[in-house]
Amino acid sequence: MKEYFTMDDFNFRGRVVLVRLDINSPMDPVSGIILDYSRFEAHRQTLSELKDARVVILAHQSRPGKRDFTSLRAHAEVLTKILNRKVKFVPDLFGDVALEEIGNMRNGDYILLQNTRFYSEEYCLKKGFDKTHIVRELSGVADYFINDAFAAAHREQTTLVGFRKKIPMVAGRLMEREITMLTKFMSMDEHPKLAVLGGAKVDDSISVARNFMEKNIVDTILTGGVVATIFLIARGYDVGEGTWSFIRKEYSDYESLISQAKELVDKYGDRIKAPEDVVVNEKGKRKGMPVEALPSEYPIYDIGLDTAIRYEEMLRKAKAVVINGPMGVFELPEFAIGTMRVLIGAANGRGFKVAGGGHTVASIERLGLTKNFDHVSTGGGSLITFLSGARMPVIEALKESYDYFSSK
Repeated sequence: MKEYFTMDDFNFRGRVVLVRLDINSPMDPVSGIILDYSRFEAHRQTLSELKDARVVILAHQSRPGKRDFTSLRAHAEVLTKILNRKVKFVPDLFGDVALEEIGNMRNGDYILLQNTRFYSEEYCLKKGFDKTHIVRELSGVADYFINDAFAAAHREQTTLVGFRKKIPMVAGRLMEREITMLTKFMSMDEHPKLAVLGGAKVDDSISVARNFMEKNIVDTILTGGVVATIFLIARGYDVGEGTWSFIRKEYSDYESLISQAKELVDKYGDRIKAPEDVVVNEKGKRKGMPVEALPSEYPIYDIGLDTAIRYEEMLRKAKAVVINGPMGVFELPEFAIGTMRVLIGAANGRGFKVAGGGHTVASIERLGLTKNFDHVSTGGGSLITFLSGARMPVIEALKESYDYFSSK
């Protein structure tokens, strides 16, 4: 059953179309040079299909207080390169300058308005988004609002949800693909169905693990990174002072995290896999050991080779896989083996494969495996929110807009 508008539902030729992107990207804070174009590339299809419209782009960069919180002038230059057509930067969002520029547009013109987070109406409100000056002024000069900012879909801010009942809110091609592919994974009834949860965002991974287990979405969860360390502790292993000092420093709520992990282990047992061996950083060198040999005075930096091989084999045979987070400190080549083996195992499998998270995506690209995955998500926090079954304000807004305008 149809739940939201897509770009197939309307003819945008000659129309003024607001397009919300997420092109929030790493920048050199001194030179202002954008260091990674991947988020721009992700929106190429949506923007290219609007070549006969009058395209008004809304986006943000960073947040107040950060060194890379800046105007979007450099972003307009990158979009110009990506699309091979001029994208004009307008240093205004909803004032007279912006409205005049929109009024003067012709079919095929693209403009990028100022960083939405320069304005308190975008960043500070908790409700009343549709009553803001931003929405009132821009909806008055536009015909449609296309939301393609999946990476920000877990946020409730004015330019993400405020237009839903003012003008039809439409899922862009990236947004549509993200929702479709992630929903497909969540609803697939294929077995074995696996999730790999790693990295350092332990609270997020525990939320995903709880949702996956409670709703029986996956058969087995494979853990790595700090996530695996917390589950090892929850299983009663003393990981040693080298690792404990890191946990106490980085996680003020580590006792709660361990308690939550223990609850999951007690309830779901071996369905949540922890490493059977680990690799510690012994003065810059890789040293493997079975978990029974813990504690170690050196910090854990990777899953062990036996665990990596076991995970790899399980992933090759899986009918469906989702991966979020590396297995260790993958930035250091000496400790990237676990992450590499896991990604290669998944990539070589014949099942449906989804991956996401900044570090995971970077590793996949570095290994040249992007085309081996059915879907590589652009989301970080939004992907975690989706997988954990929590509220997604932008997806809710898309559905509300569809219900509102389709009944008119």
